[in-house]
Amino acid sequence: MRGSGAAARIERMALGVGCLEAVPHLTGALYVASERTLLISDLHLEKGSCFAARGVFLPPYDSRATLAAVALAIAAFSPRRVVSMGDSFHDRDGAGRLDPGDAAALRAMMAGRDWIWLTGNHDPEAARGFEGDVLATLRIGDVTLRHEPSAACDGPEIAGHLHPAAKVRLRGRSVRRRCFIGDGGRVVMPAMGSYAGGLNVRSGPIDRLFARGADVWMLGDGRVFGIGRSLLLPD
Repeated sequence: MRGSGAAARIERMALGVGCLEAVPHLTGALYVASERTLLISDLHLEKGSCFAARGVFLPPYDSRATLAAVALAIAAFSPRRVVSMGDSFHDRDGAGRLDPGDAAALRAMMAGRDWIWLTGNHDPEAARGFEGDVLATLRIGDVTLRHEPSAACDGPEIAGHLHPAAKVRLRGRSVRRRCFIGDGGRVVMPAMGSYAGGLNVRSGPIDRLFARGADVWMLGDGRVFGIGRSLLLPD
């Protein structure tokens, strides 16, 4: 996706939602500079070890890779506050399975800053052994942060849960990457988890949320690319 004029039609470096402006980062994090707040979503830490317990063996380094991405985002913005937007761990026992070195790395990132865990469908309770506030939702300005997008959409919101991904055709080949999607009133963030996967933004669950149109910010090689809706392809 380097240097594609078609992929760069949206020129904004920040995306707007409600009264907030936020910068999408190539790791999948979102930074609200006015609040010095970094949003990270759907880490799904210890998904690999959860699958291994069920007899599905994957390389056991997903948590380390995911935490490395979080560390990159924190280094890029030096936030005062970090909000993990739910499904931070893949299951209730995930925090207890985290490798001691990975747990230490996470605690080091948490040190000296406010850390908020929003509850998700995979982690409805506090992560065992980690500090921070545990909330169902958080309000910043006029924007509600929550794990799952609200069907009612009763005000501006930022959510995760759906793991959006975009597919486009560039120079004769198709490219599919995780992405942000938003329409000014709602933003859905990509999953940061290494094994989290992605749901095409043209699929029903996401397309219905943005029936009046939306912009997409696609995670590319070394930068985030704005993608016009007309360029998006179904799977």
